[in-house]
Amino acid sequence: MLDKELALNRWRLVLGSMSDNSLSFSGSEREIQSFEDMEQLLDYLYSRAQGDDVRVDETSGRGGGLGPSQLTAVNWITKVRELFPKQTAEVLERQALDEFKMTELLTDKKVLEQMKPDMSLLKTILQLKHLMKGEVLETAKKIARTVAEELSKKLSQSTRQALTGRLDRNARSPIHSARNIDIRKTIRRNLKNYDIENETLVLKDVYFSSRVKKYNKKTVIIAVDESGSMLDSVIYSAVMAQIISKLPFAEVKLIIFDTQVVDLSGMVEDPVEVMMSVQLGGGTDIGKALSYCESLIQSPSNTCVLCVTDLCEGGIPKILLNTAQNIMTSGAKLSFLAALDECANPAYDRNMGQRLADMGAFVGALTPDQLGDYIGRIFS
Repeated sequence: MLDKELALNRWRLVLGSMSDNSLSFSGSEREIQSFEDMEQLLDYLYSRAQGDDVRVDETSGRGGGLGPSQLTAVNWITKVRELFPKQTAEVLERQALDEFKMTELLTDKKVLEQMKPDMSLLKTILQLKHLMKGEVLETAKKIARTVAEELSKKLSQSTRQALTGRLDRNARSPIHSARNIDIRKTIRRNLKNYDIENETLVLKDVYFSSRVKKYNKKTVIIAVDESGSMLDSVIYSAVMAQIISKLPFAEVKLIIFDTQVVDLSGMVEDPVEVMMSVQLGGGTDIGKALSYCESLIQSPSNTCVLCVTDLCEGGIPKILLNTAQNIMTSGAKLSFLAALDECANPAYDRNMGQRLADMGAFVGALTPDQLGDYIGRIFS
């Protein structure tokens, strides 16, 4: 789009939809549609302003095409994040909350409890969790847990079948006897249930050692890019990490990264805690994340590294490429998932993706229920 066209389109956004007779959006069909969608989102927000609103043509009755009846506060925020630059989206978000009182998600626990727990609401919670506190935040966590458990229930059976069928067809379930109790794992995973008042550790779950020999264990290292565009993949990565970690022959290491790397392997059994630890947005240093993953590899032939990222490297590309080559040379399997969600529609740096693919890495997109079968094929 030419600079002049862009400037005119921005002025049109300022003037609002009532100016469409004298000033129309210009550009390609896709660009025009994008600006029309942005205008509808702005109309939805600014139509809440008291007094005269330049965005509403009272003579024609026109307002935002998505209107309050079609657009809720939940998906309004999601769409704003999708269509506007991060800084602009934050300004609109703050105005929506402070000036136009779109505070249902942040200040009214009862309203939040009445909302349907689904992926759309979960994504909004993760985008706005830094603004929540007290009972509202606890309610938001309950909603996140409900959605995560539903996703886990939906994906668990197919993932387990895909992995156990390929990796451990003859394995028997661990014998649940006292001599097979995994004391360290049981204590570690029940620490969150510690009763401070009675100074007692409540064992809600008891874990038993697997019959699969330790040296046969497969290690899956999942590194998740926490940039805003990867939100769906972050959610599914957290859920899939939990599912895989429960298998007797699999050990999961989970990290999230932007320009820094955070190891969340200790939280892998609790996807909600993982999600709530994510800080969406910011820069991206994939090379740094891969270097950390490389440091976790102990048995390369039994290790799979999954890097969930759009490959838009903010660090030094040479470090990313060299580290990727080192991981593959060691004998570990390396894959870059540009999307891990139900749609599996990847949006990524195709030039970088091609360079990594030429080196021998898998680069593509998978739905969550395809991931188990994919990991199984890697280790077969």
